[in-house]
Amino acid sequence: MDSMDLLLCGLFFVVAVLYTTVGHAGASGYLAVMGLAGVAPDVMRPTALLLNIVVASFTTWRFRAARYFDARALVPLAAASVPCAFFGGTVRLPSHLYQGAVGLVLLVSAAILLWRAYSPRFQGAERPVRVPLAGALLLGALIGLLSGLTGTGGGIFLSPVILLAGWAGPKATAGIAAPFIMVNSVAGLLGSTFATRDLPESMFAFAACALAGALVGTWLGIRRLPPRGLIVTLGVVMIIAGVKLVARAL
Repeated sequence: MDSMDLLLCGLFFVVAVLYTTVGHAGASGYLAVMGLAGVAPDVMRPTALLLNIVVASFTTWRFRAARYFDARALVPLAAASVPCAFFGGTVRLPSHLYQGAVGLVLLVSAAILLWRAYSPRFQGAERPVRVPLAGALLLGALIGLLSGLTGTGGGIFLSPVILLAGWAGPKATAGIAAPFIMVNSVAGLLGSTFATRDLPESMFAFAACALAGALVGTWLGIRRLPPRGLIVTLGVVMIIAGVKLVARAL
């Protein structure tokens, strides 16, 4: 393991801590870190998806154990998103298109993270979970396709919609987002095996560091609100990486 891999391990740990506080797995953060490190696009997508599966599985268990989970809301979202994520994963975009797409996802994700850091809705009280069937199916399909194409789990887009629509409170939203991310990441990774099999040699170490971050982040998310300053910092890093990737694609 060289110095770059050690740096990535540390950064993946930090990303996992930050994202799992809100029930996310961190794919857009992992992509931001790898984008800044100059990792090849063929490696970025499967690496982010595999880290997502590890982290989202643990996060799902933690939030479900804390009783922030609603299967009735999850099922239609996942049913629509999984086939779309699988299809998106089979599509191998040209390098410049992939970097541009990921860069845009990172910029949008950063804006959402910054909104979440200050939004009264995100800081608000819990409420009964009410996700309409039609809205769940449409939203799941759109986010599933995007997650498969870009190597993200889609939670960064799902959670703000649920919160803005008033379908659930912050912690219940996290409990829905974590398993949604997990199934989308599995579908996207299975689809991407038809396009690429590239994974870094240090994948096991990366996954271990991300899992350790999830242990800390889920404790923070369940016991207390996410640290605003750290989320803002991560948002700034994602903006820098997003701008860099978009500039490369142009």
